[in-house]
Amino acid sequence: MPKQISVVSSVKDTYKDEFVSNQLVEAQINPSLSPKMRNELINVLYTYSKAFASDNEPLGAIRGHEVDITLNIDRQYPPVLRRPAYPASPRAREALEKHIQELIQLGVLRKVGHNEEGEVKTPVIIAWHNDKSRMVGDFRELNTYTVPDRYPIPRIQETLTQLSRAKYITSMDALKGFHQNLLTPKAKKLLRIITHCGIYEYLRMPFGIKNEPSHYQIMMNNIFPTELSEGWLIIYIDDIIIGSDSWSLHLESLARVLHKASEVNMKISLMKCNFVLKSSKH
Repeated sequence: MPKQISVVSSVKDTYKDEFVSNQLVEAQINPSLSPKMRNELINVLYTYSKAFASDNEPLGAIRGHEVDITLNIDRQYPPVLRRPAYPASPRAREALEKHIQELIQLGVLRKVGHNEEGEVKTPVIIAWHNDKSRMVGDFRELNTYTVPDRYPIPRIQETLTQLSRAKYITSMDALKGFHQNLLTPKAKKLLRIITHCGIYEYLRMPFGIKNEPSHYQIMMNNIFPTELSEGWLIIYIDDIIIGSDSWSLHLESLARVLHKASEVNMKISLMKCNFVLKSSKH
């Protein structure tokens, strides 16, 4: 727990006003909070604003944990793991190139040189929904050879039971959570994709690989062990939920979580934050 947590500071400055008007406006804050409570909440969020994604820092790179992949293959990789790129329409190619450039800018992908192509290459497809595109790696063959991880994921019903006793609840979500999870050098080589415009290597955990939820749950549990053991914090993969019996404790707990997130360079999406979902009468 950070020493000297500021939860009720009344300091006003230009940077705080900019944070409230430009970033915090994306979040959901309980409209029934009193002006005093709302101001106290904003002070905590501003104090630990580095925990939130911004235009300058859109994606975190969480320190202290790297995802590895183990395959149940003893010798040479089978040819099925070295597939060619899928054919794509001009529209899909254009969308694919756009997604690749965005992921390169975010530090999620890098282009692989001809002298380092490696033995594993996974094709990708473009999925469309409501005229919006999404790049998806077809990791089915790689997943077939991946050794499963049996790490337990929390049960929803147990989570709801734990929350039912809280007077104040806040929920937060890590922005593009899986993409904030770094990879080991070995995993990077296994997570190379092949496209019409070249071969690229994932530097962060992509969506669609086996054990993905387990990897993320392990990392989050390792970041917040004390908070989880105290019973007021619930983590379901990339969902972070704080439940408290008193207002002062809720502010302190929120400060602790945001402080830890800042320490490990986790970035939380304000658009997916719901601050003080449930409160007692005041």
